[in-house]
Amino acid sequence: MYKELIGKIDKTSMPKHIAIIMDGNGRWADLQKVKRVNGHKMGVKIVREIVETAVEVGLEYLTIYAFSTENWRRSNHEVKYLLKLIMNSLVSEIDDLTANNVNIRFIGSAEELGKSYNKKVVDVCKKSWHNDGLHLNVAMNYGGRREIIDAVNNILTDFQNGKIDAKIDAEKFEDYLYTVNIPDPDLVIRTSGEERLSNFLTWQSAYAELWFTKTLWPDFSRAEFIEAILDFQKRKRRFGAR
Repeated sequence: MYKELIGKIDKTSMPKHIAIIMDGNGRWADLQKVKRVNGHKMGVKIVREIVETAVEVGLEYLTIYAFSTENWRRSNHEVKYLLKLIMNSLVSEIDDLTANNVNIRFIGSAEELGKSYNKKVVDVCKKSWHNDGLHLNVAMNYGGRREIIDAVNNILTDFQNGKIDAKIDAEKFEDYLYTVNIPDPDLVIRTSGEERLSNFLTWQSAYAELWFTKTLWPDFSRAEFIEAILDFQKRKRRFGAR
């Protein structure tokens, strides 16, 4: 079915950057009467399918919300499992990602993750950094407010050290965000029925189109991903103009 939908896409009005809040793994597990970790496992499978579809339709940038700064509030067991699952998935998928011309980077704060974890992320991801196809950004230990605060503190440090002038405009401010050199998302997708951004790409999503679905992330499909793109292409983006 999704192949037929792909044929309906207008390649001249493709979103350049799609960001996804992958919500509903835990609720899916509860409905299936299985452990929450099984929901996360299934979620990883769907990530792979959506990345493959993004490559297929020629998307330039895809950002997925993998682990938020608020996720540390979950049980110690679930946090450890999530961190391990994300790392193991990265290691197991890097060769296929690289072969498919995907460039993968992690964005977010490195503070709580530990030096060895961060080093391994970089060591694995850099295998793909020569690629110029889909840019896959994994938002890891990411929080939109935290990003803005970190940017302000780094600006103050550079100002105090004489590296920058006192006046900062939006363009200069964006040089201090985790997403430096990444275009703002045109479309933000959220699964599970919740209709909010939940501290995701707070600055960057100011003019993004929002698309919500009640589908839980482990049930999200390639077809529904394409439907979100088709819906985006029907919208008129005025950015304040008439």
